[in-house]
Amino acid sequence: MALKFLTPLTALSNDVDVLVLGAGGAGYPGAFFLAQAGRSVLMVDPIGNLGGDCLAEGCVPSKAVREAALVRGLADKFDGFGLRGGKPAVDWGAVLAHKDRVQNTRYAQHAREIAAGGVAFVQGRGVIIAPDRARIDAGDGSGSREVRFRQLILGTGSAPARLPILGADLALTSHDFFRLGANLPLPQHLVIIGGGYIGVETASMLQALGAQCSILEYAPQVLPGFDAELASFLHASLSQRVRIERSAQVLSIAREGDGYHVRYKQDGGERSMQGDAVLIATGRVAVLPEGVEHLGLAMERGHVRVDDTLRTSNPQVWAPGDVNGRSMLFHSAVRQSLVAAHCIAAGGQAVDRMLFHAVPMTVFTEPELAHAGQTAAQAEAALGADAVAVMRYDYAEDSRAQIYAETQGFIKLVFNRQDARLLGAQIAGMDAAQLIAPLALALEQGLGAKALADTVFPHPMLSEGINKAARAFKF
Repeated sequence: MALKFLTPLTALSNDVDVLVLGAGGAGYPGAFFLAQAGRSVLMVDPIGNLGGDCLAEGCVPSKAVREAALVRGLADKFDGFGLRGGKPAVDWGAVLAHKDRVQNTRYAQHAREIAAGGVAFVQGRGVIIAPDRARIDAGDGSGSREVRFRQLILGTGSAPARLPILGADLALTSHDFFRLGANLPLPQHLVIIGGGYIGVETASMLQALGAQCSILEYAPQVLPGFDAELASFLHASLSQRVRIERSAQVLSIAREGDGYHVRYKQDGGERSMQGDAVLIATGRVAVLPEGVEHLGLAMERGHVRVDDTLRTSNPQVWAPGDVNGRSMLFHSAVRQSLVAAHCIAAGGQAVDRMLFHAVPMTVFTEPELAHAGQTAAQAEAALGADAVAVMRYDYAEDSRAQIYAETQGFIKLVFNRQDARLLGAQIAGMDAAQLIAPLALALEQGLGAKALADTVFPHPMLSEGINKAARAFKF
């Protein structure tokens, strides 16, 4: 039976103002805005609901599993609080059932949003057949329909990348662990290829739930591209629970009995590692619709090139979210979708722009990491070392961190020494993912040390560290 919020192909118009391909973060916020602005909007998505991969197999379900790991991990701190009791046993099936409940709750919530959103919505795929036309193929196999569009929002997202190595098809991806209805057993020893944020997050949470985890990272540090101090902080902590091999080039994966044999090159020699499951977490690649060549889009390293309004080289086409590769995060895609929609509603005028430098990045390991804007090294390379001031607050000085015995952490603020403007922030330790939000706001609004120093933060909370670090700036 058709779901009430889906639009049958027979009810579609032959002509729409805006066609939106993808109902993830890059698609639906802009689609709803444009519908409310009076545009006719058709949104097409293979899942048939909102949220894209973030809800289907990414951010939301993985964090539901991660919270179970954090709750269990609290037992390790009982003695320090004067508490006595055992550590909870893990019912992996029940953990996955909790994840599914969260996903289904959000899907029901999104169904109500679609029904009230004023957007025609089809479960299926859009195939580009001309610069201004697409064929909509229904996901249930019931047929196809051609539509003409005036503007196109290309929000088709990304998919897990696979290494071009022998046996890559034997490895799991995040989809296998966190999709709705996932039923993989909890691995006894999971070998993770890739030490980026997906790899380290998965290792951190599954180890806390009882799995042995090992990470093979090609680069000299985990979290390649991150601030070196953040990466070193996480490595020092996570390596106490997880085996981490850096500068490791994976060569092949092969079955061996009931498990898998992973060969890799390190320090000039060949080595190997065995596990009962292998996860490839080596980044994501853009997903583009069939027939995309009809649009004549300029591409760069497999991604669609866009300007800061998310407009492509084709003035009819806008590409927010993962397809442009500039900031492959759900919350960034939401803002990008709205920037594109605002400009479309204004007749293509650049009435809004995406400030990519202000997008916060969080890593939900234990301990957490977060950053936004420039690192000190990036700022010094751009402005010169004498033009940059770095203010630091160590968790060892903080009352909340002391209460929780979580004193290994820091807040680092990077300022322009001349005008005191905030250029970037890096946080390592408890609550990092929450603490980065006000700093992203400061970057978005162009605020500086005085605003952060003058703002009163609540006590006893770690956010006081932002205030104290800013007050240390010498005006």
